[in-house]
Amino acid sequence: MPLKRTITLPLLVLYGLGNILGAGIYVLIGKVSGVAGLLTPLSFFVASLLVVTTAFTFSELSSRYPVSAGEAVYLFKAFGNKYSALIIGLMITTTGVLSASTITVGFVGYLQIFIDINKYLAIIPILLLLSALAIWGIKQSIQAAALLTLIEISGLLIIIWFGRDYLPNIDTQIYIDAFAFNDAALWAGVFAGAFLAFYAFIGFEDMVNVAEEVKNPEKNMPRAILLSLAIATIIYTLVSLIAVSTISPQTLAEHDAPLALIYQQLSGFSPNLIAGIGMLAIINGALIQIIMASRVLYGMSRQHWLPELLGRVNVKTGTPIYATILTTVIIAILALWLPIVTLAELTSLFILIIFSFMHLALISIKTNKQSVSSNVRQYHITIPIVGLVTNTGFVLFYLVS
Repeated sequence: MPLKRTITLPLLVLYGLGNILGAGIYVLIGKVSGVAGLLTPLSFFVASLLVVTTAFTFSELSSRYPVSAGEAVYLFKAFGNKYSALIIGLMITTTGVLSASTITVGFVGYLQIFIDINKYLAIIPILLLLSALAIWGIKQSIQAAALLTLIEISGLLIIIWFGRDYLPNIDTQIYIDAFAFNDAALWAGVFAGAFLAFYAFIGFEDMVNVAEEVKNPEKNMPRAILLSLAIATIIYTLVSLIAVSTISPQTLAEHDAPLALIYQQLSGFSPNLIAGIGMLAIINGALIQIIMASRVLYGMSRQHWLPELLGRVNVKTGTPIYATILTTVIIAILALWLPIVTLAELTSLFILIIFSFMHLALISIKTNKQSVSSNVRQYHITIPIVGLVTNTGFVLFYLVS
């Protein structure tokens, strides 16, 4: 039974934004501040440059091959090797569950503003609820994700509104000094922060794994990917500038709900409003990751690379129930086992490796001049080449450092 095409362009953009904005800015901005200090906005800027070429690569690949298990299929189309495609597909599933685990651990930090609760009692019920929603139906799941995305964007806009007076008075001298390149340790902190901040930008690539449920995917997939990333970049830049202008980076790094702290400092009000929105944002990110990872397992099963059970679609719900259950169980185990920074760093490392392979796949496809529909938006081959070099370089930087 095939998946249903029910996702429109606006819903797809909100789906992408929900995934990108979720944990990244609500949870990790404090951790980025801890290593990058006052240059935290520069770390976010470096991270955004890292993902630009990748966004264009995914835009073209998703337009060429609008199918579930997108990355695995792209690699197979490029090199014709089932085993390499299976490995990359499993890596993508791993990043999905690692990311969802990161997000779920972040949820506990915001929840504890309201109630002192053991993380086991918080994590397991929320994952059961999200799994049930993902099983209920893709249309219902995407609509819920879209609503939660609008709420989490409103939370970030509230921060920007209350911190607007800081923006004209940003100390630009620290950035001028940084670009004098006199302090290697300073740039080591910026790049270390960018590696964590990179996690805040990932999510656009997950959009390709619901391609079989998108209306007119050849046109809507590229549009949605680029729109989502552009909106997220603008919001991140403004919020990170306000964050380090409001509270010391070290204080941000030590707080489990950094945006709630920033809101309290800026407005003088209780942090409960942003804490509540932060919880919803985090829940949204986890829901989207559950949907993505289960669709990758489903897609690989349909390609006969994984057991047939994972490719079964329930007649009533139109969703891959077994793949969703397996995904949720793994997320719960990781969330209860590993700390949040470790989860985020592992997610970023896996994603960078996957991105490098995707650039390599598009270079191969373009070089071999594979046939393509006239509806497909194509970009110059220099884009995946630059993306391959920068992504691989960043992986090496992380491994060495």
